[in-house]
Amino acid sequence: MTMLPSQAHRQVNAYTELMSRVRQEGLLERKPRTYARRVALLGTGFALALIALLALGQTWWQLLVAAAFGVLFTQTAFLSHDGAHRQIFASGPKNEWASRILGNLVVGLSYGWWMRKHTRHHANPNKVDADEDIRPSVLLFTPEDVERRTGLKRWLTARQGWLFFPLLTLEGINLHVGAVRTVIGDRDLKHRRTEAALLALRLIGWPVLVCSVLGLGLGAAFLGVQLAVFGVYMGASFAPNHKGMPLVPRDTRIDFLSRQVLTSRNIRGGRWVDWLMGGLNLQIEHHLFPSMPSGSLRRAQPLVRAYCAEQGVPYAEAGLLESYVIVVRHSTAWASATAIPSPARSSWPTGQGDHGPTGPARRKPLPGPVRDRSSPHRPPRCRLHRAPSPTSG
Repeated sequence: MTMLPSQAHRQVNAYTELMSRVRQEGLLERKPRTYARRVALLGTGFALALIALLALGQTWWQLLVAAAFGVLFTQTAFLSHDGAHRQIFASGPKNEWASRILGNLVVGLSYGWWMRKHTRHHANPNKVDADEDIRPSVLLFTPEDVERRTGLKRWLTARQGWLFFPLLTLEGINLHVGAVRTVIGDRDLKHRRTEAALLALRLIGWPVLVCSVLGLGLGAAFLGVQLAVFGVYMGASFAPNHKGMPLVPRDTRIDFLSRQVLTSRNIRGGRWVDWLMGGLNLQIEHHLFPSMPSGSLRRAQPLVRAYCAEQGVPYAEAGLLESYVIVVRHSTAWASATAIPSPARSSWPTGQGDHGPTGPARRKPLPGPVRDRSSPHRPPRCRLHRAPSPTSG
């Protein structure tokens, strides 16, 4: 990922003006019928998959049913994500409990853990030491973290781009483990006992049901396929949104509009991509308006893109497969020893605050992702909509 300098001269009212336009179009209004249809479709899908699980008996065709459950659990996670962002109901508590029940009881994730992690991400996307999604783990996304690794770990890190998707097969287990650790270790977790009870019912009850129907051997294979599909589907839906976009240095402060747009990437495609990725393909609009129902994001896209052009803010898009190539190549280049050198700390100016100075705005196009042309692993071109500077004539 490329480091992003602060944008000190951003209009104070840039985001306020965009919000006003969005409100005038009614794009923040709740869409209960749309969500009712999604719940009905998911319920039907689960019912059919459960009937297949019980009716087919002990046959390897059950692995296809397992894959279907992996898709259904991921789609439920998307719905829980919408509830966590208060997109479904006008009532905050209703959204919270809907998300908690869907997340803990159906998917097997901790609502409290997810909210804490995801809220920090939305507040500071791709910001070093602030966004938990880029903190050191199996994969690394900052040069400082790469430099600290030695030996076998360094060798594996240098190849992390090609290991990215294989590792996603374990992401489902990782999410379940993170949920269990949270409800056990975090005594300050809101509704901790309720979350623990729901989580235990899901993480114990589901394997028991599967193994009681299929036996231990086939049941274990069933759960393995379901977890692998769930992990890959989840990771493949979230990863393209920010991986390969600029990093924000830890000491830099940027206005809200720039912070959200410059670190996000949209995925091109029609309604089928909206369904496939649960609306996460319209990541720029989602980050600018987290409470906007996911079904309204596509209507907001032309408005947001045009406004970014007015403000000279680059608006990044890529095709779905193209975005995966970017993630793989960029992760590989970032982790190699010489592909992308770490910029000097002093080369990044300090920002003027979250909203920028109150003086006249400089509508100079902001820098987008910068590629190191000397790198053999540089990512493919990502479509970046830029507006010419008003001062350039």
